[in-house]
Amino acid sequence: MLSDIRANLDSPMTYPEFSNDNPSVGELALEDRTALRRVAGLSTELTDVSEVEYRQLRLERVVLVGVWTEGSAADADASLAELAALAETAGSEVLDGLIQRRDKPDPSTYIGSGKALELREIVVATGADTVICDGELSPAQLNALEKVVKVKVIDRTALILDIFAQHATSREGKAQVSLAQMEYMLPRLRGWGESMSRQAGGRAGGAGGGVGTRGPGETKIETDRRRIRERMAKLRREIKDMKKIRDTQRSGRRRTEIPSIAIVGYTNAGKSSLLNALTGAGVLVENALFATLEPTTRRGQFDDGRPFVLTDTVGFVRHLPTQLVEAFRSTLEEVVDAELLVHVVDGSDVNPLAQINAVRQVINEVAAEYDIAPPPELLVVNKTDAADGVTLAQLRRALPGAVFVSAHTGDGLDRLRARMAELVVPTDTVVDVTIPYSRGDLVARLHADGRIDATEHTERGTRIKARVPVSLAAGLADYATY
Repeated sequence: MLSDIRANLDSPMTYPEFSNDNPSVGELALEDRTALRRVAGLSTELTDVSEVEYRQLRLERVVLVGVWTEGSAADADASLAELAALAETAGSEVLDGLIQRRDKPDPSTYIGSGKALELREIVVATGADTVICDGELSPAQLNALEKVVKVKVIDRTALILDIFAQHATSREGKAQVSLAQMEYMLPRLRGWGESMSRQAGGRAGGAGGGVGTRGPGETKIETDRRRIRERMAKLRREIKDMKKIRDTQRSGRRRTEIPSIAIVGYTNAGKSSLLNALTGAGVLVENALFATLEPTTRRGQFDDGRPFVLTDTVGFVRHLPTQLVEAFRSTLEEVVDAELLVHVVDGSDVNPLAQINAVRQVINEVAAEYDIAPPPELLVVNKTDAADGVTLAQLRRALPGAVFVSAHTGDGLDRLRARMAELVVPTDTVVDVTIPYSRGDLVARLHADGRIDATEHTERGTRIKARVPVSLAAGLADYATY
């Protein structure tokens, strides 16, 4: 069905955004407008291998291109460096990276017709087979640029969708990624030659159609679009059924009144490492973008003995495709349903404040859709062992309420646990009850849902002093010890 597609590809509380205090672009310098500026250090081309080894190891060879419309040159370089990391995660080999300064992307070819011809020369010189643009291109831009450079062109959205498709493992994750890919590809579906415009009616439909089958019929591209829409409808039904299971699991946790904490943050900020450090979960930890796509929930305990559940969620990224936000809606519900957000920030990143803004933007969008305020947030600056002292000093001034930790070395984890315990309001109360020996079910529930401080066997039954959820305490009122 998709073989003809070239790309496989004061209101409710809102979080503040940080500013880099950069002046607006304004009038662009002539030399900036007339040059594609190379970004150094992005090439990952293999060296010191024989021709035979090279042919065996060859990956997609890509050239990156971005349009710098706002912010500083460092911001533009950082954005393209992130695109290079995304490309490498997808299995590509980055040959070159180029940036053009414009007030806005060209509506026809993204970088303008003249620069597109220059890009073609660079593609030929480097031997690249793919161009990746640092932005979301319209179907017309994609088609026009591809005709000029004469190699495959994909945009940032298609690249992220490809990475998600590679990393999805669960049934729900695969269904969500497939839905997002189809939503992206549907308006970009186009044919080659006459194969997609041929109609199935009349004699083109074959002589075996018989009476009632002749007529104008559907073109090949219309048939493919209809099949994609049918597949999308089926995937939405499947995801809806999976959502019911996730809702049941969440409601079960709410009935026990165990606090729910969600770990959120930019991709590769160290969320899974922090989950392992706090709960001993043993989930996959990998120095790669979007290594975690399915939420993982583990049980932990505060220093005062109170239990909590901690959920590791999918990472965010700048300009996260809207198709992914929509497809992973059920996963993001774990975020807005939590009592506390542990917002993990990569302290070793070149622009951690931009990461914070990107994550908060997505959280605000999801919370607004459900018409609720985002949960309280605890900022956690991770990877302090890899960050330089000057950056950490700047972050301490910019983020006075943040906790600084290293999930790798364990530094600061005790302070983090204590801060989490302060922000999660206790939902239990102290009881002193004497349970008749005939009600062993209540004793079992006290042990399962509460924290037992003392137990004594008396003539009347088992006397228990414990901290239990408020709802359970109300049901034990008849057995209070006086």
